[in-house]
Amino acid sequence: MANLFRPALLLLVSLLVLSGCSTVYYSTMEKLGFEKREILVDRVEDTRDAQSDAQETFRSSLERFQNAVDTPDTELKAKYDDLSDAYDDSVAAADKVRDRIDGVEDVSEALFEEWEDELDRYESASLRRSSEQQLKDTRQQYQQLITRMHEAESRMDPVLQAFEDQVLYLKHNLNAQAIGALESELGRISGDVDALIRNMEASIAESERFIQRFRDQ
Repeated sequence: MANLFRPALLLLVSLLVLSGCSTVYYSTMEKLGFEKREILVDRVEDTRDAQSDAQETFRSSLERFQNAVDTPDTELKAKYDDLSDAYDDSVAAADKVRDRIDGVEDVSEALFEEWEDELDRYESASLRRSSEQQLKDTRQQYQQLITRMHEAESRMDPVLQAFEDQVLYLKHNLNAQAIGALESELGRISGDVDALIRNMEASIAESERFIQRFRDQ
């Protein structure tokens, strides 16, 4: 009977996620044996992985833009299609990163709120102080983590805008002159992608430190 009940409960959890009912979702997950701290670590890991994937997507998209400029004998329509696909892939990767960061912020808010509320339940003053200090330290490290994540996230928009500009320009100017104009912008795009990747690397490293801290506790 328990084996039949668990899939139904997991389906309910999935529906709660889709409906955006965070409070009920976390309560249900706790009944299944998953604490908020575990969900937070999982979501930080998911965000780290999404940022890593986004790095590769942006690198690949930049290469495709470079190839379009470096191979003038390629048909213009084929170049446009390839660059349009590269832009769409980059947008999807960026959206995934943003969704992952939203998930991290949601569960961290619930975790810290619960942690702070439960400080008043301590009988031992020394244990309360210790837990309160641990909460303070964890919040500080989390703030560093989420700041890094948002810094990397903010770097995505200029790159996406630059990609979109080139796609639109090529779309409306499918001629040889358009390729020459793209080449003059390629250096700036390349610099933006490099800056984005450096920021994501810093965010990924901060995620690793945050995950390790929770595992060591």
